[in-house]
Amino acid sequence: MKDRIFIKKTTINVPVEQLFAWHARNGAILRLTPPWAPLKLICRRGNGIDKGVQVWFQMSLFKIPMIWKAEHIAYQENVLFQDHQTKGPFGKWVHTHLFHTQGKNRAIMEDQVAYKLPLGVLSLPFYGHAKRQLARVFDYRHRVLKHDLEQRADKVKKQRILISGATGTIGSILVPFLRTCGHEVIRLVRDPSNLAEDELYWDPYNDILDMEKAGPIDAVINLNGVDISRGKWTKDRKQLILDSRVSPTTLLAQKMSEMTKPPAIFISASAIGLYGEGQDRVLTEKDTRGDSFISSVCDQWEIASLKAESAKIRTVQLRIGVVLTPAGGALARMMLPFSLGLGTRLSHGSQYMSWISMDDALSGILHILENKAIQGPVNLTAPHPVTNKEFTRALGRVFSRPAFFVLPRWMAIGLWGSMGKETLLTSARVVPEKLLKNGFVFEHNELVPALKDMLGK
Repeated sequence: MKDRIFIKKTTINVPVEQLFAWHARNGAILRLTPPWAPLKLICRRGNGIDKGVQVWFQMSLFKIPMIWKAEHIAYQENVLFQDHQTKGPFGKWVHTHLFHTQGKNRAIMEDQVAYKLPLGVLSLPFYGHAKRQLARVFDYRHRVLKHDLEQRADKVKKQRILISGATGTIGSILVPFLRTCGHEVIRLVRDPSNLAEDELYWDPYNDILDMEKAGPIDAVINLNGVDISRGKWTKDRKQLILDSRVSPTTLLAQKMSEMTKPPAIFISASAIGLYGEGQDRVLTEKDTRGDSFISSVCDQWEIASLKAESAKIRTVQLRIGVVLTPAGGALARMMLPFSLGLGTRLSHGSQYMSWISMDDALSGILHILENKAIQGPVNLTAPHPVTNKEFTRALGRVFSRPAFFVLPRWMAIGLWGSMGKETLLTSARVVPEKLLKNGFVFEHNELVPALKDMLGK
């Protein structure tokens, strides 16, 4: 059978040299991997995009785990690089990345994939689906590439940034984003064996952290905290939720304040749960804490960061809303039921959900790093929160499925107790007043376009 050829081209308003060099940066592969793709980079041998570089991905196909291995087989600076599958799900896969000059500050990115499915003529009915999936993946890749290069990459002075919680839902996507923007990232890890060059060991529960080992640090981003939405909140679980936030934050703030040359900024995660039950009131950074368990946790979490502020470090408490990504969090758990037409409204559905796309969450953090006027509490949410009823209807529409089921309040509380009450039924109509006043421009102001982009729809 003949090879099938898939081609995607996009004009990007940067010099071809910058476009080509971006692909060689640490983090480029992860940055271009769609968040819905069942694909995880597990190993890499070699540097950048040079000939001979090998990469291994862990993936699943129809829930069957497998390894996809690729090797770079051609390289011509500012013109092309090429990789092919050496092991994996395709009968053949050769991906040629082509770069075309269109003047001093404009280039065309062309991805060309020659492929075959693995079962010969038996695969013929599946080529239409394969083509649609390739279009979905490369539409995402080119959108991200164009936006990052035109709006973010190399637009600011390079910083050395220390990050805790780098393997979490936000951290795992933030790290490659910052690296491809031109920053150097050092990850705090809890396993002292076989430390990589970009890793620094710490144990926040035993006060172990030697910041000086990392060398000069310009910024620290703290994203620690166990997932609050898993299971009932027993007494032990509540203590773990609190300790996993307060202990790391306290240690980081203390160690930074003791440094000979402290970082210029400390961005420490918090959450909009601080506001508690807000009903339909619009909440800004000026509003005070609520009286729920999560409100108390967020309050103690933010107080723990103030040691850095007292050391004259610009300190930001990042009050994060519901971050939309199929890679984790609330949206990831909703995908299966909504895709099956089992989308469910929570109780009356009039409680507000303050959401933000992952793209805007990343860009918002970068904006805070760059803008010295921003300090103190910052709401990391989109400008237009929606009710749960509106969110349910929107997500059903994106999946082209009905969403008419209702989970009664009594059932949510019966299943999950105070966790269900505070995370599913509490209303928080939060707006990002500080970000808007400091010139941040959201890519996703409205929910449906955000969901479509994040889900590749």
